[in-house]
Amino acid sequence: MEFKGSNLIKLMLLTQCLTVLCNHSPKFDYFYFVQQWPGSYCDTRRPCCYPSTGKPAANFGIHGLWPQRNDGTYPSNCDHNHHFNSSQISNITLQLKIEWPTLSCPSNDGLKFWAHEWEKHGTCSKSKLEHHEYFESALKLKQIANLTQTLKNAGINPDGRSYPLIKIKEAIKKGTGFTPVIHCNVDKTGKSQIFEVYLCVNTTGSNFTECKVFPKSICKPSIVFPIF
Repeated sequence: MEFKGSNLIKLMLLTQCLTVLCNHSPKFDYFYFVQQWPGSYCDTRRPCCYPSTGKPAANFGIHGLWPQRNDGTYPSNCDHNHHFNSSQISNITLQLKIEWPTLSCPSNDGLKFWAHEWEKHGTCSKSKLEHHEYFESALKLKQIANLTQTLKNAGINPDGRSYPLIKIKEAIKKGTGFTPVIHCNVDKTGKSQIFEVYLCVNTTGSNFTECKVFPKSICKPSIVFPIF
C-alpha cells in the first residue's frame, strides 16, 4: 500500500525533472538585452571594483544577452561541453573591455564575467548565434540603443538628480522605438535609482522587438540617475 500523498510527491518530482530538462533545452523565443548603469552598481552596500584597465567611462555597460521563452521561463547552461574560449573573441576583446566592463571584486580583466555570461546564456543561443556572434551582437545592440545619449537627448543626465520613471521610459522608447523595462536598486541612503535597462531582441540578436513578457520591476515613480 502506498502512503497518502505519494502520488503528489511523484508528481512534484516529475515536474522538477521536466523543469530541469526544459531549462537545459536551447529553444527560446527572444532575448533580453540588459544594460546596467555603473554608478548604481558601485554606490550600494555591495563592493565594487574597477576593472584592471581602470575606471570605465560614465556609460551604460552590457550585462548580458539572455535567451527567454514566451511562457516566462528561460534556458540556461545548455551545453557544458562548449566552454568560453577567449581566442574566439580576440578581435573584439578591447571593445568588450570598454562596452562590457566588469565591476566585480577583486579587480580583473573581464574574462570571468564574459565566461559566465557565455556558459549560462550564450550556450543556449548556439542554434542562432555562435561564440563570436553572441558577443558581437551584444556590442552592435548597445551601439544601436545608445542609452546614455538617448537619455541625454531628453534632458536626463547622470547628475545625481531624480527623474520621473515614466519620462525615462518614454525617452528610451522614443530613442529605440521599443518599450524598455527599468530595474532599480537602492543606494546606501535607501534612494531608488536606475540600475538596469531591459530591451527585447529577436532570436537572431539583430534587432529590437516589443517584449511579450516583461520581467518584474520595482521602481518608485521618481528615481535617481547617480553620478559615476
